[in-house]
Amino acid sequence: MRKIKKIAVMTSGGDAPGMNAAIRSVVRTCAYYHTDCMGIYRGYQGLIEGDLVTLTARSVNNIIHKGGTILKSARSKDFRTKEGRQKAYENLQKHNVDALVVIGGDGSFTGGVLFNKEFNFPIIGIPGTIDNDISGTSHTLGYDTALNTAVEAIDKIRDTASSHNRLFFVEVMGRDAGFIALNAGVGAGAEEILIPEEDLGLERMLESLKKSRRSGKSSSIVVVSEGDKTGKNVFELADYVEKNLPEYEVRVSVLGHMQRGGSPSCFDRVLASRLGVSAVELLLDGKTNLMVGLKDNKVIATDLEKAIKGEHKIDTELLRVSDIMTT
Repeated sequence: MRKIKKIAVMTSGGDAPGMNAAIRSVVRTCAYYHTDCMGIYRGYQGLIEGDLVTLTARSVNNIIHKGGTILKSARSKDFRTKEGRQKAYENLQKHNVDALVVIGGDGSFTGGVLFNKEFNFPIIGIPGTIDNDISGTSHTLGYDTALNTAVEAIDKIRDTASSHNRLFFVEVMGRDAGFIALNAGVGAGAEEILIPEEDLGLERMLESLKKSRRSGKSSSIVVVSEGDKTGKNVFELADYVEKNLPEYEVRVSVLGHMQRGGSPSCFDRVLASRLGVSAVELLLDGKTNLMVGLKDNKVIATDLEKAIKGEHKIDTELLRVSDIMTT
């Protein structure tokens, strides 16, 4: 087993609040252990193109509070080819890089697993995605921040909904996972929550809204995950309700990419710091093909392939709480 003398760090896939804090943690942990560190710009595409830069502890001053990623991110079609991955490997060899920390989601980790198998190159993953849809961790970087952003926005929308006696459909991110919608919906007191994991049905939604109306509610909030199982997008849902419940004045608000931006929460900054330290220490201990994550507030390591293939299931207890709270 070769000694790890230089580690490279990259961010890949969609950006998430906390990625900069994770970069900072990786770089400063390397400095603490007298290990050289490099940053790779634009993910795998930057690696293929040789876009690497030396990072020191001072290079990451004043970034812990910043959203996005200073290393940028990009999708890479070239990395899906054998030739592209060969070029990436050659660039790592050229810069004398011995190991790689990949901050990203399942697509980034899938590329990392393949790269490790082909070149036996040490890789550790740090989960960074606002969707929180990675197995092996209770929280991914950016999820807590995105959740708080969504709740704050829904609170503001409720103010205007109450003022005008309107029904608002609020779409949040989460094409394949309803973690943001469910938790933000409960936290913001939504009257109904639609998520990809559960097909609650349009009739049930109508009945719930009728019930709210009969109980004296003059305004309502329905939180919709962008991939909910009703099969209709948020605007189609609004039209459906207007046709079947004409007494409601319906409006739609799509929160969109604002959930990805902004300064990371304290939770995400601390989580990023913990995971960055663990990622570097695992590599220095000769470990590879693992993802660091959080379970019961302790940092754990999960096989990278299991993290990709495993399913992070929605909290059924929270679904039950949601049902009770909409009474």
